[in-house]
Amino acid sequence: MTMTGVSASGKTPLNANQIKGFWAAWGGWCLDGMDAFIYALVLFPALTELLPRSGIEPTPGNILFWGSVLQALFLLGWGFSMIWGPIADRFGRVKALMATILFYSIFTFMCGLVVDIWQLAILRVLCGIGLGGEQPMGGTFVAEEWPEDRRTMGAGYMHTGYYFGFFLAAIANFFIGANFGWRWMFVLGGAPALLVGWIQSGVHEPEKWQKKVAEEGERPRMRDSFNKLFSPLLKQRTVVNSTLFLVSIIGLWAGSVYVPTAVTQIAIRQGVVPADAARLASYGSMVLSIGTILGCLLAPVLADLWGRRKAMAFYLAFLGVGVAIAFGYVFYMPAALMAFFIMIFFMGIGGANFALYTLWLPEQYPTECRASAIAFVSSVGRFAGVGMVFLVGAGIRSYGSLGVPVALTTLAFLIGLAVLPWALETKGKPLPT
Repeated sequence: MTMTGVSASGKTPLNANQIKGFWAAWGGWCLDGMDAFIYALVLFPALTELLPRSGIEPTPGNILFWGSVLQALFLLGWGFSMIWGPIADRFGRVKALMATILFYSIFTFMCGLVVDIWQLAILRVLCGIGLGGEQPMGGTFVAEEWPEDRRTMGAGYMHTGYYFGFFLAAIANFFIGANFGWRWMFVLGGAPALLVGWIQSGVHEPEKWQKKVAEEGERPRMRDSFNKLFSPLLKQRTVVNSTLFLVSIIGLWAGSVYVPTAVTQIAIRQGVVPADAARLASYGSMVLSIGTILGCLLAPVLADLWGRRKAMAFYLAFLGVGVAIAFGYVFYMPAALMAFFIMIFFMGIGGANFALYTLWLPEQYPTECRASAIAFVSSVGRFAGVGMVFLVGAGIRSYGSLGVPVALTTLAFLIGLAVLPWALETKGKPLPT
């Protein structure tokens, strides 16, 4: 990944702020991914300890059900993270980026100190508010600060950060979680706060945002930035994008959050001891991360080659088929471990559909409401996702297994494919001012 001038390819060279700002956004998104995936990795051991302290028997069904409840609360917090968008439109992308990182770091650290499931539930809501704000802020910065001829690839590069974070979480779980316990994983999740000082040391706001503020003579009011999303010109875009993002949320949740638990259950079913099963879950997370990183790097190439809508259709269909086969069939095979690992890789590629939003959403909204739009679209679907999490969680408890209920979430991908024709195609168009 070359971040300097590339005369051989004819691309515009990047200046110091574009380079450092990119790494700030990428680093924040990387640590965001690590933070988010820590929960998936420690779900089983954490709830095994906390449920009895909360007066609940730690049966496999209860662990999966309450794990889904906590995930729903996390999505609820992520839904409220839309508040960061209007903040960024008024006060700046960099300031909002630093605030989101500091916010989720503090509350993730505190998750390592809880004594029952109720405390963890409150902290997961607060973590979601911070975690949900980082990507819209970082994505807005890269879209506005990078040169037009490198902007889409920059979005693809940036989105790999989240899945490098998965990889880091998996490595940490292999060495820390498996040996010292789940609490130390949450303590490690507080480390992103250290990134804030580095960002503060020299990243300034994108020129496009500064120029817009100078032209207007004042910073946009947060209320006005938010209301503009539902103006006659932008209303359909906002509704369609929010629907598509909801479908992607369901896919992410099914295709990644349940992967460690599924691997753990398959491994134990095949006679693997719990400590080794935890390590296998880490390996599965690494495979998922590698697949998704490759998919993120491919996303801008396909988006520029096929257009945004066709590229999104490819990723949604790819992930939907992968989830259906992995959880609906492979999960129940007598010796499922190796086959499930193969499916994890393919689900990772499909899960890279989120990289398309990072390059596509900024192209659909003007500067004065861009951060609000990205934050709203990437957050509002989480509220609907809360209901889906409870529904699937109840299905898991009733069915007695996570395979079929998770596989049924693929029905959501049909909705996404049906909505895509109404999405705005922006291939070849410059970022609006």
